Amino acid sequence: MVATAAGALAAAALLGRSGPILAAGAVLAGCVSGALAADRIEATLQASPTSGAVVLTGRVASDPLPWGDEFRFIVHPSRLSTGATPQRWSGPALAVVTAERPPVAAGEQVRISGRLRARSGWVRGDPVAGTIQARTVETVHGADSPWFLVGNALRDRVQAMIPGEQGPATALLAGFLVGDVSHLPEQDVRALRRAGLTHYVAVSGSNVALFLGAWWLVVAPLRLGPRLRSGLGLAALVVFVVLTRWESSVVRAATMAGLVLAGRLFGVPIDVWTALGGAVSLLLVVSGNLATDVGFQLSVAATAGVLVGGGLFAGRSPRWLWTVLGATISAQAAVMPLLLLTFGTIPLMAPAANLVAAPLVTVATALGGVGVAVGWDVIVRLAAWIASGVLAVARMAASWPQLDAAGVAGLAIAAAAARCRTLRPLLIAAVGAVVLVSVRSPAPPDVPTVTFLDIGQGDSVLLRDPSGAAALVDGGPDPAVLLEALDRYGIERLELVVATHGDADHVGGLSGLVGSVGVGRIWIPDHPDGGVLLAELVNEAVAHGIPVEAVTDGREVALGTFTLETLGPRRRYATDNDGSVVLWVEANGSSVLLAGDIGAVAQGELPELRPDVLLVPHHGSGSSDPGWIVRTVGSLAVISVGENSFGHPAPEIVELLGGLGVEVHMTRTEGDISVPLP
Repeated sequence: MVATAAGALAAAALLGRSGPILAAGAVLAGCVSGALAADRIEATLQASPTSGAVVLTGRVASDPLPWGDEFRFIVHPSRLSTGATPQRWSGPALAVVTAERPPVAAGEQVRISGRLRARSGWVRGDPVAGTIQARTVETVHGADSPWFLVGNALRDRVQAMIPGEQGPATALLAGFLVGDVSHLPEQDVRALRRAGLTHYVAVSGSNVALFLGAWWLVVAPLRLGPRLRSGLGLAALVVFVVLTRWESSVVRAATMAGLVLAGRLFGVPIDVWTALGGAVSLLLVVSGNLATDVGFQLSVAATAGVLVGGGLFAGRSPRWLWTVLGATISAQAAVMPLLLLTFGTIPLMAPAANLVAAPLVTVATALGGVGVAVGWDVIVRLAAWIASGVLAVARMAASWPQLDAAGVAGLAIAAAAARCRTLRPLLIAAVGAVVLVSVRSPAPPDVPTVTFLDIGQGDSVLLRDPSGAAALVDGGPDPAVLLEALDRYGIERLELVVATHGDADHVGGLSGLVGSVGVGRIWIPDHPDGGVLLAELVNEAVAHGIPVEAVTDGREVALGTFTLETLGPRRRYATDNDGSVVLWVEANGSSVLLAGDIGAVAQGELPELRPDVLLVPHHGSGSSDPGWIVRTVGSLAVISVGENSFGHPAPEIVELLGGLGVEVHMTRTEGDISVPLP
């Protein structure tokens, strides 16, 4: 609420001489909006819908998106039945999980049957009161709103003409047009981020301008008056917001454009700064939770930077080059604090990458839009080919230096020092040293270290040796989160990757790992069917010539100071969880037991063990044998867990560990947990 009020105050102050009055009103409205947004979120998270088998009718609020090896979307219910008779129930938003992508889209009315688990959480930043594991999902009827009807139809046409699964370049083109990067390989998403180019797939100002330009060309033959054109432009903006699924950046850009068009409609000229201030104020009043949305913050900051930097190098030739460079540098400077807070580093050469990529993105987006509109596949293919040039820039720039806060401070000092001739050589040398330190990869630890990575709901354990050798056991559910974690520790090669079993919360994050970092070999459990994700990992490794070994108990490997020995799987089990690879890790006389998701059956077949550090199996769930935990746990236990709807960790397991006097750490509350083995 405070952030909402502050943002509204700052933005409303841009509105001219009436600023104080408008600012006061915006602050009051912002406070009310923030309070209402907080209440809505709290009400959703505190709701307790009935668990069990349900049949639900409601409106789809988000398109189905991949979630591990399943798909997930949000629904706002209107009817809910736990028996024979459906009853009206306008309860809080619920998440729906399906094994396959259902043919539904945002705005449509659907009927869902499945099992509801009443456990609150978040889906892509939106709160939900529970999760339905769906058996069936059927469309009752299409969207009621004409905006959704038109927007969904256009989105379907884009996705039909530009199927992202045809390759990375085509997937990136879909991102330029509608912000859909679900088919873009994770290593390319990472390359875009490290190059400072992700804003091109967060549809925003340039896309709105291109869309409106195309719209004016369509309506130009009608010879409409300026007010009618402005009114039609406002309607087109609403359709565009629905088409691109109301990402915060496009909402900001569309609102700015809408204010300018509304000004023309009523004969009130509105300049760009007033449009920015008015858009921020209006959006924060309507939706106070945008104040804490990182995408919205980045969008506003970047826009302000572009407006300032457009004239930074005025008078220099060629004008277009210096205008683009000035806007790019200013935008990067404006978002720099947010990027440092969010990611910890920023790309040093992002302005150069943007200077090359910007015209390619504009041409690819324009051609792609034309190709979709007229149905000419040859134009779409040309646009995808140009988009491949953006990918080439991103892949090259991804290896360029990343600056942390010290490096940014060094550059700022260098810029200031350039004005002082006497001290210039000394300061530049000092700043160069700071920059070199800030961009180098983190050094290996002084002692063997086991790090339990905070990758959300799942497991991922990084072993780092003073020699520089490293191994990874599982990768959590999200490839992007895993790659970010490996970047934090400067990991460019893994001598060994172990996939304990095929569950998405253990191997989903390993998708795209091969090709992003060097991998020496991969261990998987010796099991006849490890699941789709594990099979995809094996196929990807084989395609890159990486050896894959199916292991049972008794395998041993040395990794610098570390010794890794497999204690399981000891045989074929009825469940994948019991068939997990179990690892005994030793270094300098200290031991760690990494037991995947094994339950009571497999636990009972392990030898008597007493490790110094125990990764509690299956995220601390109740599937463990309490007696085994009592006999096995040493002085320290780690529970790798994130927000989830499964009830992990089980309260009885946490209570048992506490009663034994064990030092318990949890990634959900502590982040990465590093344990040195001196």
